[in-house]
Amino acid sequence: MTDAATLSVFNHLFASVAEEMGGALERAAYSANIKERLDFSCALFLGDGQMLAQAAHIPVHLGAMPASVRAAIDHCQPFQAGDVVILNDPYLGGTHLPDITLVSPIFAEEPRLSSGHPSPQFFVASRAHHADVGGMSPGSMPLSTELYQEGVIIPPLKLVQNGRLNEAVWKLLLRNVRTPAEREGDLAAQLAAHATGARRLQQIVARYGLQQALSQAQNLIDYARAMLEAAVQLIPNGDYSFVDYLDDDGHGQRSIPIHLRLTIREKTLEADFSGTAPAVYGNVNAVPAIVHSAVVYCLRCVALALLERDLPMNEGVFAPIVVIIPPGSLLDPPPGRAVAAGNVETSQRIVDVVLGALANALPAHVPAASQGTMNNFAFGGAHDDQPFAYYETVGGGIGAGPQGSGGSGMHAHMSNTRNTPVEALETTFPLRVEAYALRVGSGGRGRHHGGEGLLRRIRFLTPATVTITSERRSHQPYGLYGGQPGQTGRNTVLHDGIERQLAGKVSLSLQAGDVVTIESPGGGGWGVSVSEPAEAPERRGDE
Repeated sequence: MTDAATLSVFNHLFASVAEEMGGALERAAYSANIKERLDFSCALFLGDGQMLAQAAHIPVHLGAMPASVRAAIDHCQPFQAGDVVILNDPYLGGTHLPDITLVSPIFAEEPRLSSGHPSPQFFVASRAHHADVGGMSPGSMPLSTELYQEGVIIPPLKLVQNGRLNEAVWKLLLRNVRTPAEREGDLAAQLAAHATGARRLQQIVARYGLQQALSQAQNLIDYARAMLEAAVQLIPNGDYSFVDYLDDDGHGQRSIPIHLRLTIREKTLEADFSGTAPAVYGNVNAVPAIVHSAVVYCLRCVALALLERDLPMNEGVFAPIVVIIPPGSLLDPPPGRAVAAGNVETSQRIVDVVLGALANALPAHVPAASQGTMNNFAFGGAHDDQPFAYYETVGGGIGAGPQGSGGSGMHAHMSNTRNTPVEALETTFPLRVEAYALRVGSGGRGRHHGGEGLLRRIRFLTPATVTITSERRSHQPYGLYGGQPGQTGRNTVLHDGIERQLAGKVSLSLQAGDVVTIESPGGGGWGVSVSEPAEAPERRGDE
């Protein structure tokens, strides 16, 4: 064991490696989606694949990234100094194809031989959402029905070997995307971030010694585990059920249920998703890494509230959690099923379901539902004979809670990006942002009001293909303890002076002058009045 001061020092030392990697990636990135919206994440792992530290980036990335590192270890050994593994295959460690992950082994000292092969002491990893990776529509978030329609599929393989770039792989990737110069710049930025992470780790080892660094790393993991187990012990033992629904799969299947039975037994939390819908035809299927990521995120939020202290994010936080997912279901689809929206939309609904169940156990700590969608907006085309492609998400209302009203116009839960500034959008792409404002009145009313959604209106100045993937267009974000639900979102297009409403998931070809408006959902309200709320009835989402 170690003293608290030393533990805190190493916690911040290791976290600073991931933070500095993120800073390097942000500054070096080429695309607006990464350098402006900060749609990326960085993390640090031990040589056996245990997560050691992460920066405060994207929750859905970071909770799922351990699967990427394990895939790199399983498929790409042996490692040498200077190797970099690349992957995005959702069925081999990824989440969805636009999220390209790089994993680098770090030899903090001279490589030690194990069975004739060097063994790294650490790994650094980065995951960045690339605005286009090919596929059937610009932005690589199509209304797909199989994985092959969503873009280029990259199994775990070495992009860099012993410090030397694999030119054949590099050229193959760039040939399969619409904006190769942008992809080249963003991948180079990820490589630069990894070089930064390697230097910083080696400096830590040079200062403290490898054995001290590894010993304190394990102490941090043990501490995180102890803290999460302590938090679970503060949740009343019992079974707590909840169900909520995805609107549709974009291909006619509606009201897709996600069932959860949450069981608390002393130090263990079991999340059983039995009863969840089977895998669907559309792209809202989600791989198990996303489910684990969402469950861990929710428990960590609750732990922060219960323990009233900051907690390390490392392998230890996974230890108290058991996740049961039916094979072949929406949350563990057969290989090859479309998954583009599972990472961004289904992850949000999993959070709503987990927090809904926890609200029955901890009414004084859990808020109502936030907007429950990322309002994905992808578009592309050509302007002045140059191709362009872009992807962004749109914030919305945050659910109100026992302590106060929800925030307005914010990214919620599994998304932690910024918006793209109007100036950056209009400078980079042939469009004009005609309105960007809060959607007043969209938050659910209650003792504490839900946050307001956003209105974002864009006029295209050249023909373009647009794809919108959004949720909470028919099922409202729920309120709690008498609070009203938030308003559903709304998508419209204006063509030749005629406005028509769009489905939540839609792809369309636009002409110059056409206008797309996205109105995001508000957050749910909490409580019925200023008086103390009555005992909450058992709640099962929209059932």
